[in-house]
Amino acid sequence: MKCVICHDDWMPKMSFSIFLTLRQEDVCCPRCRARFIRLEGNRCERCSRLIDQAVCEDCIAWEKRKSVLKQNVSVYMYNDWMKEVMNRFKFRGDYALIEAFRHDVRAVFSKHFSSDVCLVPIPLSPSRLAERGFNQAEAIASLLPLPMIFALRRIDDEKQSKKTRRERFTGRKFCLTGENVAEKRIVIVDDIYTTGATVHEAAKLLYDAGARDICSFTLIRS
Repeated sequence: MKCVICHDDWMPKMSFSIFLTLRQEDVCCPRCRARFIRLEGNRCERCSRLIDQAVCEDCIAWEKRKSVLKQNVSVYMYNDWMKEVMNRFKFRGDYALIEAFRHDVRAVFSKHFSSDVCLVPIPLSPSRLAERGFNQAEAIASLLPLPMIFALRRIDDEKQSKKTRRERFTGRKFCLTGENVAEKRIVIVDDIYTTGATVHEAAKLLYDAGARDICSFTLIRS
């Protein structure tokens, strides 16, 4: 078969179950798989940042701002390999790459969250969605067998990567769509946690709409 990332031919390990069921273990060749680095070891318990202290300074600052986001859990480190893969996934529309993350996304999510939560993917603006053809946060959420609620609408069309740190914290990015989130346990889903401004703003809107126990789940922690 061909690796979903490098497209080289390789022979995956196969396992047989109940005599007749053949299960493919991975869509990536071992070389590509080894370049993804799962976040392990000492991390901030609030945001998954690799650091030798229980709570990082950024999360202490968020606590002082009265943030309602309980925790962010991320899967991978943002190394050069992940930057390359995400560039292909997000900006060159290679949607098939989402399958490379399925196993790790499910494993990490089930370790930290129960099955009674609802997923709220961070939305794209209509123009950005038309440009990319899909919402990467929704694609990540689709790997999980849980209900999605489209409770947020983006009102800011500018890329977060183009903004200064101050602009990320001060500008409004979202409004509510009117979808019911009252009394629901919510996990916000996005592709990357950098400053945290995106998911913290989303959490505040959902909290004001009646949601409870709000966390976030991101594919990458930069």
